Amino acid sequence: MTSIRSALDADWLGVCRRAVSGLDEVLSAVPTTAERAVETGERGRGGDRTLEIDRGAESVVLAELDRLRDEGFRFAALSEERGEVDYGDPSVKVIIDPIDGSLNAKRRIPHYALSIAVAAGDTMAEVVFAFVYDFGPREEWWARRGEGATLNGELLDPALEERMGPDGRLEVLGIESADPRWVKASIDGLESISYRLRAFGTIASTLCQVAAGRLDGMLSLRRARGVDSAAGQLIVREAGGFVSFPRCVEPLAAPLDAAPTSPVVAARSLETLHRLEEIAP
Repeated sequence: MTSIRSALDADWLGVCRRAVSGLDEVLSAVPTTAERAVETGERGRGGDRTLEIDRGAESVVLAELDRLRDEGFRFAALSEERGEVDYGDPSVKVIIDPIDGSLNAKRRIPHYALSIAVAAGDTMAEVVFAFVYDFGPREEWWARRGEGATLNGELLDPALEERMGPDGRLEVLGIESADPRWVKASIDGLESISYRLRAFGTIASTLCQVAAGRLDGMLSLRRARGVDSAAGQLIVREAGGFVSFPRCVEPLAAPLDAAPTSPVVAARSLETLHRLEEIAP
């Protein structure tokens, strides 16, 4: 008989890497935009129209979680498409976005990423393991709480600083939720804080750019879902950066769910984080 084991002790890095291999097969089987644009006719728990590639990617990840359950591990999973899946222990949560940046994946625009986070509670502050794999540049990002963050096996430098001009504006700022209406509504604040904007089309990957110091900061121009930010926010913090969800009662109190709760803001310094919080919608 299989004994019950703590899911916090599972080989999550191995699980995530096997999921990446499976997702590679799913995506390779549908190489064109026309094939990747096929919809299921349903909407995921996050509200977006579900693509066949979203469903295929989710099935790959859930198959790996099924294997963990069969090995005796117990946890609860939350996926952007299927919602909550009970694996026997709600105190450990696995937060999955099978393809963060589905539009990019559909249109063959880098970046699009697998995002998986493991938490010992219900909020961003309680995430203990994070994994993001960006299929565009083929970059693997992961972090464990208290152990730093890595990019393709190399530890990220927590001393990286932002770059800004003499007037205090950042050299380059990442934005997400880049609908022209939301950009227009925030344009005065964006102009006051940054020389250049970059929109990657995936919150998970954009957070990782802040972790590596490629972006001086990032913010979403509308409320973000927990599934999009759960992994990336820990990678930023373990890489020496700072993250906030300014519409929550505490900076890291955003819930680990598929509902839009708060904009997400990240920076290389607390001072810049607070400046970005002021212009977050």
